[in-house]
Parts: sequence; C-alpha cells; structure tokens
Amino acid sequence: MALPCGTDSGRRFELSYATIQVAEADGVQTITLNRPERRNAMNSEMQMELLTAFEEAAVSASRVVVLAGAGDAFCSGLDLARLQGMKDQTADEHRADAERIARLFRTLYELPKPTIAAVHGAAIAGGTGLAMVCDFTIAVPEARFGFTEARIGFVPAIVSAYLALQIGDKRSRDLLLTGRLFDAAEAYRLGLVNDVVEAPDMAARVRTLAEVLVSNSSESLKATKRLLVAQNKPWLDAAIAQAMDANAQARDTADFQEGIAAFLEKRKPVWVKK
Repeated sequence: MALPCGTDSGRRFELSYATIQVAEADGVQTITLNRPERRNAMNSEMQMELLTAFEEAAVSASRVVVLAGAGDAFCSGLDLARLQGMKDQTADEHRADAERIARLFRTLYELPKPTIAAVHGAAIAGGTGLAMVCDFTIAVPEARFGFTEARIGFVPAIVSAYLALQIGDKRSRDLLLTGRLFDAAEAYRLGLVNDVVEAPDMAARVRTLAEVLVSNSSESLKATKRLLVAQNKPWLDAAIAQAMDANAQARDTADFQEGIAAFLEKRKPVWVKK
C-alpha cells in the first residue's frame, strides 16, 4: 500500500532490503512490509530486517514512523514455509525464535518516536501484534484481525503481554482463547484501533496525523514515550520472560505438530485427548 508521507519538496530515500521497503519524506519514515505475493507473511528474514529498520529509525532524523503493508494485506502472520520448518527445530532453535520475536515487538513498542500502523487489509496473528503495538493504529473497515494461534495448537505468548496492557484480562482471554477473527469496528470498540477510515481516505488520514506529531516537540514526545515505557517495564519484563518460555515450550507439543500438519494439509486437526 503506497502511503504518501510528505510532499515532493521533502527529502526522500530508500534503503535496500529484501522483504521490506523504507522511505522518508518530511520527517516521516515509512516502513512497508513488502512480500505481497505472500500477503506480507513474516519469515525470519523479514523479522530481522524489521528489527534493523526499527533500530535505524530510532536514530534517524525522522520524527514519525509509519508501518504499512504492500498489496492486499497488512501482514498475514507467520509464513507457511517458516511454520512448516518449525516442526524439525531443536529446543535451542525454538528458544532463539522466541527471543527474536520478543525483541521485534519490544523494539517497536519502545521506539522513541511516535509510530502509526496503517492497516488496509488482513492483520492476523503476528500481524495483529505489529499493528496494535504501534502508538496509533488506523484501519479500513475491511481490515480483519485475530490471534489465531490456538487453531494450530500454538500459544499467542509474546503478543499476550501487550494485549493485556491495552484491553485488560477479560477481553484478552476472549480473543486469545477463541482465536476468532474480528473486524475493524470491533477492534475500535476494544481500543486496539484508534480510527477507522475508508480506504481512499487512509493515506490522507495517516498524513494528517503524522503532520500533527511532527509539529509537536520531538523531545517532549521522546520523554513521554520513555515515561510510558518505564511505567510498564517491571510488569512487561516479567510477562515477556514468561511468554518466551511458553512460546518455546508450545512448539515441542504433540498438539503443535498436529496443528501445523492439519493447517498445511487443509484439514481439521485431531487434538490429543487428555
């Protein structure tokens, strides 16, 4: 999805990545997930490139960061090929994966500059996580969200900590335990989306919000974000440590193996009875 982030008078640049695109104009840096043929599903390469882009954005001259997706989807979650490869990983590899995912979300959450997610299509599982961890989430009515991990015998571990912070325990249990999909209107009612706009108005809405943020004191915004992060840090540190353990352990279960197999074979899973 192309999101004009400034006028032609602004400086523009694009860094070289394989799975994302990065461009800047008028103090706004736009990071676009760029695997449209895979509905911007995340593989290890994209996760590492996003980490690099977030870290570079933190020290760049940009004042605001916009996260968007190319093609029809924002981010459809974990790539199927990546999912299939998990079945043969060692315990150490599972742990390294969990740590990388935790670092990705934590880096985005703690970015010292305001972040805006422009969700123009499906944002599923990890895609919902990326969208909601941003400071502002703007979505079109057709956008779809969901923490669908329970459907494949997995645990939505890392994202659960951020979800509980945003919408509380009861609502988090609803979304995480049912694994149901929900639309932008419900996401707005839950507090996961700041605004719902029609697709033709998305770029203008994001640009207007970015201009407001750019006009504010950058030092004040950094200080405010540091304060908010610090207030949640003790709880979040403990929650993410527990989540990484749960993430790694869930990958070594019979239900996870069956869930992946069923998903790839397009059949209903047969869960182990206990």
